Amino acid sequence: MSSSVQTLGVVGAGTMGRGIAQTAAQSGVSVLLHDVSEQLIGRGVESIRQQLERQVAKGKLAADDAQAALERIRPAPGLEQLRAADFVVEAASENLALKAELFAALDRVCRPEVILASNTSSISITRLGAETQRPQQVIGMHFMNPVPVMKLVEVIRGLATDDATAAATHELARALGKQPVEVRDFPGFVSNRILMPMINEAIFAVYEGVASAADIDTVMKLGMNHPMGPLTLADFIGLDVCLAILEILHDGFGDPKYRPCPLLKQMVAAGRLGKKSGAGFYRYDQP
Repeated sequence: MSSSVQTLGVVGAGTMGRGIAQTAAQSGVSVLLHDVSEQLIGRGVESIRQQLERQVAKGKLAADDAQAALERIRPAPGLEQLRAADFVVEAASENLALKAELFAALDRVCRPEVILASNTSSISITRLGAETQRPQQVIGMHFMNPVPVMKLVEVIRGLATDDATAAATHELARALGKQPVEVRDFPGFVSNRILMPMINEAIFAVYEGVASAADIDTVMKLGMNHPMGPLTLADFIGLDVCLAILEILHDGFGDPKYRPCPLLKQMVAAGRLGKKSGAGFYRYDQP
């Protein structure tokens, strides 16, 4: 399915941003990739190049198609360069102050008709929309990690988001080969409202000595048919990200069932953040 979006602006060249950029480029959409420095953008583009090369090596992608996709991604070190974008997806760190500042800046830079979407996994779309003069054109577009593989996109309407914005976002998601599911603007939306309490409960089970991390993961994989255990998944997501989302759920609902496990807080304080730091519930710094 084609979309009216010819050029997609992506803000953030980290794991999620570069995944969105790669997916768009492989779908035939031109991408303007922005981050706070040219070095970070360069790292993001290099990571995309490596991912495409892996697909070529596995025979899943033609070398010409990989090169064409890479050429569709252009660095945009200046935020003002996103004025050329037809649609913008923000994929910066999960921090309200940072995202609010970005949305205010994007509102000043982008053309009046452009939709501003956030890849936030838990922050209020209504709150981000309020930072702009176009709250009706602000929406959540929550991709799953790894973006090139996972089919789901949660489409989150803020209080002011209009029907035309929602329809255009659904259309773009489908053009990128994704399945959009529309949800309301509640803390954690659907995915993390259900996933994070499960991960938190698994951490409580480790904390209370019920079983080892590996055995808890085995129970969920073999007993519940989950492809990955909750503690392995937490390590892949990042324990700091899990903690941030649980705190948003706890603050947003005021319900003690979302209280982050003390062990999770302790591990984050110690810098054991999962795969990205080399250690979480498992070690990743050895073969």
